[in-house]
Amino acid sequence: MTDDARQRWQQRYDAALEAGRVRDADFTTLSGVEVDPVYGPADEASVPGFERIGYPGEFPFTRGLHATGYRGRAWTIRQFAGFGNAQQTNERYKMILKEGGGGLSVAFDMPTLMGRDSDDPRSLGEVGHCGVAIDSAADMDVLFDDIDLAATTTSMTISGPAVPVFCMYLVAAERQGVDLGKLNGTLQTDIFKEYIAQKEWLFAPEPHLRLIGDLMEYCAEKIPAYKPISVSGYHIREAGSTAAQELAYTLADGFAYVELGLSRGLDIEQFAPGLSFFFDAHVDFFEEIAKFRAARRIWARWLRDVYGAKTDKAQQLRFHTQTAGVSLTAQQPDNNIVRTALEALSAVLGGTQSLHTNALDEVLALPSAKAAQIALRTQQVIMEETGVMNVADPLGGSWYVEALTDDIERQAEEIFARIKDMGSDGTMTSGILRGIEEGWFTGEIAEAAFVYQRALEKGDKKVVGVNTLAGSVDAHDKLDILRVSHQVEKDQKAELAARRRNRDDEAARRAVARMVEVGRTEENMVPAMLDAVRAEATLGEICDALRAEWGSYTEPARF
Repeated sequence: MTDDARQRWQQRYDAALEAGRVRDADFTTLSGVEVDPVYGPADEASVPGFERIGYPGEFPFTRGLHATGYRGRAWTIRQFAGFGNAQQTNERYKMILKEGGGGLSVAFDMPTLMGRDSDDPRSLGEVGHCGVAIDSAADMDVLFDDIDLAATTTSMTISGPAVPVFCMYLVAAERQGVDLGKLNGTLQTDIFKEYIAQKEWLFAPEPHLRLIGDLMEYCAEKIPAYKPISVSGYHIREAGSTAAQELAYTLADGFAYVELGLSRGLDIEQFAPGLSFFFDAHVDFFEEIAKFRAARRIWARWLRDVYGAKTDKAQQLRFHTQTAGVSLTAQQPDNNIVRTALEALSAVLGGTQSLHTNALDEVLALPSAKAAQIALRTQQVIMEETGVMNVADPLGGSWYVEALTDDIERQAEEIFARIKDMGSDGTMTSGILRGIEEGWFTGEIAEAAFVYQRALEKGDKKVVGVNTLAGSVDAHDKLDILRVSHQVEKDQKAELAARRRNRDDEAARRAVARMVEVGRTEENMVPAMLDAVRAEATLGEICDALRAEWGSYTEPARF
């Protein structure tokens, strides 16, 4: 970092201001004191290692991706929602958008996450209970009824059957008359984290990677603004990992997807910006901020130095954040509002691009409308009242935050080395596959979870209302929680049966068979899968056909 780093930042900020990329807003404190867009040292040379901190918008992006910070653009309020059937969830989405949500994030029920139809015997009792039930493209039509997909960014949290569900989203957009090339959003698709933490896979890793590679190719060519993979650390952290493990395992997975794209002959400058990330914002305030800052720095350095990305856009890590569901407590649930607010603030101070805030009742059930509104308002209070958007990376240069950032980066690098050492060819992909095969990741997370649980039980770590300050003035009050009626399942199964009766059944079966045939070649499978979806083939029919072709997967036992 040369002595004119501040001047380079100023030039970028002035250019953004000239181009109209700075919001017309009041950038003063509550008392009316004007604040600068960014702060830094009077003498950069006096700060050892300042090049690793720098200014926002400059490699290695420790302090953020843009010179303007949130003065340029606020984070997207993207509330994760889905329950019951498509109609019920559609109504919740319209409420979220009406109340100020900036994008949608779809939660699917367990049968959908596992590639099963609602009338599958294994779906009994689960339809609509942890998200929305989606059986075919017709459900997607209802889910986004009167919601312009061309104007609404949509995230979908699903990995195992991500590609057929994505095809249903595309067909719903087609039926709206949308130009698919203009769609924008994110599909999770991250299969590695399923084997590491969440366990919602359909096949062994290799067939999943085949589908993911096809999806990356298809989006790069046809839907350039759409992000086909959201590499997820959230579920790794929720399973019990440490902050450093969450960061390292997630970025390692991201490096493996970079290797997948390169193995397909894709241009890293084109596909790398389509890789987004999804992190947990846990309750240790400063550690989380440091984690987010370290993530940007590590990703930029590896993309440039290891994988050869040359442009800023290809080196920049973009991420969505969700507050920590695992931090919520059934005891004194109103405390969850406070936890969520602090976790959300850490994500904002860490520079997140979009954010979901959990509802106070999610530890017990899907969010009620009131709890969902409180969660939404939590973000809006932070955005509109606290002044945190006035200054880019306001904690940059803090001795504590910078030391934590360095330490998390060091821990992550040690983990990367261990993963690569497990592989046979020096790639991150090989090491991850070996770690999955041997149960290494699940064992490491289990050990971290055990250590934390033991600290809770000994009282070394405190959770208010659980192992300290457990008395409550409203101990006998109960939350009014959302309950999904069994009628939802009955109605969904009846609707699915009617669709099968009314479709051209032979055409649907031919299209699924054709998709399997394409899977036996090196041809991209997405167009054939789209044809099956257009014929109203169901998610279960598509996934079962692929299970029959590729087999299923059972994780290794580990003791």
